[in-house]
Amino acid sequence: MTSSAVREADVAAPAAASAPPAGRGRRRGRSDLGWALVFVLPLFAGIALFYLWPIVRNLWFSFTEWGPFGDSEWVGLDNYIELAGDATMGRAILNTLGYTAMLLCGVPLAIYFASLLNRPGLRFANLFRTAFFLPYVAMPAAISMVWRIIYNGDFGILNYALSLIGIDGPSWLSTEGVALVAVALVGIWISLGFNLIILSAGMKGIPVELYEAASLDGATRWKQFTTITVPLLTPSIFFVSVMTVIAGFQVFDLLYALMGTQNPAIDKTQSVVYYFFTNIKTGDNGYAAAIGVVILLLVGIFTLLQFRLQKKWVTYV
Repeated sequence: MTSSAVREADVAAPAAASAPPAGRGRRRGRSDLGWALVFVLPLFAGIALFYLWPIVRNLWFSFTEWGPFGDSEWVGLDNYIELAGDATMGRAILNTLGYTAMLLCGVPLAIYFASLLNRPGLRFANLFRTAFFLPYVAMPAAISMVWRIIYNGDFGILNYALSLIGIDGPSWLSTEGVALVAVALVGIWISLGFNLIILSAGMKGIPVELYEAASLDGATRWKQFTTITVPLLTPSIFFVSVMTVIAGFQVFDLLYALMGTQNPAIDKTQSVVYYFFTNIKTGDNGYAAAIGVVILLLVGIFTLLQFRLQKKWVTYV
């Protein structure tokens, strides 16, 4: 045997000795898969129990009609056919779309405030961020009580301020057409803090060198904002927009706490979720379940539409 063959045999022998048998490798792979399932299974079980099962159960209820004693009867598509001709449901959908559109108007406002809070050398920036974020974590009932006093048509501070400049303010929460705008303004104020935190974090991820290079080229602050900040911030803007649309379609607590159930304008201002609540309250659970399915479809359609459109305007670096 030549010396080169001896060396090759010496190198191959340890490698062959260290390689595990084929059967042992397969057993180890199955063991790793088993442990992975052990750790992932509780998560999947929670999702199935608290998310998927209620959706399936609600879908089943939407094809039934419930009696006064909790007994149900299969009615097929009758609830959906009735929904298609329900004028109140159509008005609730339009109110929800209008509220969501007004809520989206708060996104540019959040971008503006985030750019101000991210200016170099700004003192007490964290204090300002905390002040903006507090309404988002506060109890909706407490916020609504404060805003009901502000919006009061007789002694509210808003109408008092308008009277100083000769304007007779309306009864904000009980006037049709005005009430939805009043509720949307509170919604914008509440969501502003969350949007501002997300957008501020996105701005901090933009390299400072880009602004320095643009400044050397003579770009003004506004030019830097429109050509650097906004394009590179579009992923954060997209995320905030998706969350805002979902929150807009789920609006209920503000309407309920601000306007109540006896408000004369609530029938013309209610959202889809509020209409769902009124049907649950009257015991029409099958019809309410059909409304819940419609809400799920609306949220899914608009979210999918946003994901499709984001390819045209979102810039990922």
